[in-house]
Amino acid sequence: MSNDLREAALRYHRAAPAGKLEIAATKPMATQRDLALAYSPGVAYACTEIAEDPSKAAELTARGNMVAVITNGTAVLGLGAIGPLASKPVMEGKAVLFKKFANINSIDIEVDTTDVDRFCDVVSALEPSFGGINLEDIKAPECFEIESRLREKMKIPVFHDDQHGTAIVVGAGMLNAMRYLGKDMGEIKLVCSGAGAAALACLNMLKTLGVKDENIIVCDQHGVLRHDREAPMDQYKARYARETDLTTLKEALVGADAFLGLSVPGVIDQDDVKNMADRPVIFALANPTPEIMPELVKEVRPDALIATGRSDYPNQVNNVLCFPFLFRGALDCGATVINEEMKAACAEAIAAMVHSPPSDEVLSTYQGEQLTFGPEYLIPKPFDPRLIMEIPPGVAKAAEESGVAARPIEDLDAYRDDLSRFVFRSGMLMKPMFEAARSTKRRLVLAEGEGGKMLQACQLIVSEQLADVTLVGRPHVIEDKIKSMGLSIVPGKDFDIVDNLNDDVITSIGEEYHGLMARQGMTPKAAQTRVRANTTVVASMLLRRGDADAMLCGTFGTYGKHLQMVDEIIGRKQESPVVGALTVLILPQGTIFLTDTHVNFDPTAEQLCVLAKLAADEIRRFGIQPKAAFLSHSNFGSSSTPSATKVREATAMFMERYPDI
Repeated sequence: MSNDLREAALRYHRAAPAGKLEIAATKPMATQRDLALAYSPGVAYACTEIAEDPSKAAELTARGNMVAVITNGTAVLGLGAIGPLASKPVMEGKAVLFKKFANINSIDIEVDTTDVDRFCDVVSALEPSFGGINLEDIKAPECFEIESRLREKMKIPVFHDDQHGTAIVVGAGMLNAMRYLGKDMGEIKLVCSGAGAAALACLNMLKTLGVKDENIIVCDQHGVLRHDREAPMDQYKARYARETDLTTLKEALVGADAFLGLSVPGVIDQDDVKNMADRPVIFALANPTPEIMPELVKEVRPDALIATGRSDYPNQVNNVLCFPFLFRGALDCGATVINEEMKAACAEAIAAMVHSPPSDEVLSTYQGEQLTFGPEYLIPKPFDPRLIMEIPPGVAKAAEESGVAARPIEDLDAYRDDLSRFVFRSGMLMKPMFEAARSTKRRLVLAEGEGGKMLQACQLIVSEQLADVTLVGRPHVIEDKIKSMGLSIVPGKDFDIVDNLNDDVITSIGEEYHGLMARQGMTPKAAQTRVRANTTVVASMLLRRGDADAMLCGTFGTYGKHLQMVDEIIGRKQESPVVGALTVLILPQGTIFLTDTHVNFDPTAEQLCVLAKLAADEIRRFGIQPKAAFLSHSNFGSSSTPSATKVREATAMFMERYPDI
């Protein structure tokens, strides 16, 4: 680790306020009445409700959205047994990941004991405070005993992420690897290097997903786990001991379909990989250096599918794909435990994501990477916003079906919409528009049809059945871009293309465009040149002649240039002589519409009044009752400058004309 990184990390943690966590109030604390409601005497009513019905704690306190990250510091990252206090930065980091990825409140608790009995007594006594427990960085084999005891004693989810988080993501990746290869999970021979907490949890998960117990060979530092070997084995390793003549990892790998490594760097070599079955699957997860480097595998087995724990190689096995969203689903349905069915549902949901087109956020974050299902895309990316929309509903459904959901979620589609609002703040705002679009299915033309954002939008519009789409652009460019982006839309089936370089299109639209612009001195040839070069002109002409009901343009270029072309071709309503821009600010506190943000440099009072009415009409289409505020630099008439006077006149004019707003 370089000194630069060390100093940067220390500055990051030391910057005031120190650490990475704080407690913030979620209710107003501005007045004496607020305090009386939050604390004495009002708080007594919440207390008595919970005393009469303990389930009310989920709706009256933060408990239902609170997870404790708990450790004793005996197996911290790559640092070992550094103790509870030294582990606190790691636990704070885990807590903020819960908040970042799943909006779950979390607090870290470091317990100063290595005694299993005492640790379990301390943690189980905290059950009234939390909706779930995330055990972290506890060494094996104690971690198995601790988790097992706490699951028996507590009626809230207890989850050792080092074991099961890795296992779930490995399960998802292995499912997709076998699906890609067309192999049956129940028929593969699997060899595992490592027999610690994570390795054994991975094997348990893979068995849940179909791998047969008799097809698994496990090796530790002493060789193959066998019933007759002299090296010691605890009860957890003994479950995977076999009656076999194999003694070493090298022997076990001959003919193996899959290798799972959770051990140490360099434990296998190229000869071992050569001896594996055709199209082998290699999950080399030792960090930061894998059991074998991917490039070494590819030199001798280009047909291999590879995953590592590193972000600089494809198919990263990363716990953050799992634990925030697993807990999100468990908390929201009031699960009393995280069982095998819920973990399997989580793995299936993660696996399914790579079979659908990635979102625009993922494409922009991972530019240049091939994000289509295949050897380099078996596992989703950690920052894929779809994780929170797909995993929690699957987990909640599995909890209900397995009988451990205290508060089953009745409408999973509505629940998915609620989750989407955490990622896409516009979710609720756009809901009425989406529903209206879905019911009318109008025709939409996208001007810059060759652009990545437009193609991504087309994919979403088609998937949600919001409109019939036409793209303006060159067909071969659009088709190549769709393929490179991993989208599933098909030209001619899911959308139409208008080729602005096609001679017939240039002639037809060019003639009509010339008819509009001839009085401004535009020649027929210039009109055809404009059609050939400017997709906004083409889209506007399609809209004008009735081949589309709406258009979208302006993903590049200046706002004013696009507006000028649209204005020249489409024109304005007679009753609305002024044109303005409406901008939406979607904030955590609510949604604000601003007009005019782009068009009119110095509007008159009359124009301000008209713009406000146009905005109000548009806002109603979102299902929102508009409230208007006219802004200037004056507070309550404190200034008589021309600007302030104009805004006062516009306000009075608006109130007189539209008293209902």
